[in-house]
Amino acid sequence: MALRQCQVCKEAQYKYKCPSCLLLYCSSACFKRHKGNPCQKSLTPQEETISMVLPERTFEVDETNWILGSDQLQLIAQSKGIRDALNDVELQKLVYKIDSCSNPEEELDKAMEREGFPQFTEMILSSVSPKIKPSR
Repeated sequence: MALRQCQVCKEAQYKYKCPSCLLLYCSSACFKRHKGNPCQKSLTPQEETISMVLPERTFEVDETNWILGSDQLQLIAQSKGIRDALNDVELQKLVYKIDSCSNPEEELDKAMEREGFPQFTEMILSSVSPKIKPSR
């Protein structure tokens, strides 16, 4: 069975995986041989999808009640609907564009005119303030 074969010596069945690149190997000797050549960390599918670097900038908020607390952020993170929606690559790109542009408020207004984005924002608002219905 070639599928279970050590990817270093190509002789024995593998027993281990390199923690960085997930290469399959059978022994410490093969691991040492593999580490003789630098390997790169394997990306998860989500890391491959989102390979964007977020901009570094400070945020200023005039109204402190607009700042979400850790409990509200946790509610967003735990929402299956929000997580499912964020699997959409186009939505990821749109959120990134809003976050990284010089005028995010203007970009947010444009996004609200796109199909599906208002529903996404309603999901977020209803998860952090379930008693308050978002205005249209």
